[in-house]
Amino acid sequence: MLFEDAEVVAVDKPAGLAVIPERSGDPAVSVRHMLEAARGEPLWVVHRIDKDTSGVVVLARSAAAHRWLNDAFAARRVNKRYLAFAAGDLPGERVVDVALVEARRGKARPAGVGEGGKPSVTRFGELHRWQRSTGEAVTLLEARPETGRHHQIRVHLRSLEAPILFDPLYGKRTLRGMLEGAPCARLALHAARLEVERTDGRTLVVEAPLAADLMALRGWLDASWAAAG
Repeated sequence: MLFEDAEVVAVDKPAGLAVIPERSGDPAVSVRHMLEAARGEPLWVVHRIDKDTSGVVVLARSAAAHRWLNDAFAARRVNKRYLAFAAGDLPGERVVDVALVEARRGKARPAGVGEGGKPSVTRFGELHRWQRSTGEAVTLLEARPETGRHHQIRVHLRSLEAPILFDPLYGKRTLRGMLEGAPCARLALHAARLEVERTDGRTLVVEAPLAADLMALRGWLDASWAAAG
């Protein structure tokens, strides 16, 4: 548990657990169901992160809290910060403004000419870079999505030819060799911080430390790769 009060409860979701029941999975295995069973109270889902992503998830404890949180997300009054390990050399800061459309098999992709698509903006900032003499590079990025589209950060990094490490949907198969021996094999994306203004003007801030398997991945990169820049 990261935080709770009379209105909300916030948890550090582990990778591999869905926020709501999956269509083809056990309906009892989800963040919401497990929390409701443990706490003996109904909870309202406000937002979701991918099953394979770890980090902050906030749920509402009342219909009223659900409404104001939904309004805040809809009006983009929520600031989110993710940490992503990307397969590429991405120094400095950049903004990716690429509209997205739904694709087959639950995926998303950049909109083509004339397709329209949903406006999607993510700000990326370099935190650390590693490289090898063979030319491969990995960048640890801070990602701040200004919109909340399906798989937004994952698709935006793929559009930069720098997919998130171990991304089963948008990663490159050619990356497998360069990551041999890594102590982590799941989507290397973590929801680190969520900040939202309450109706009374106070600000709710919830943070989740980098997951243990991603900490181990960073340690492996420090030990096996050279620092770049």
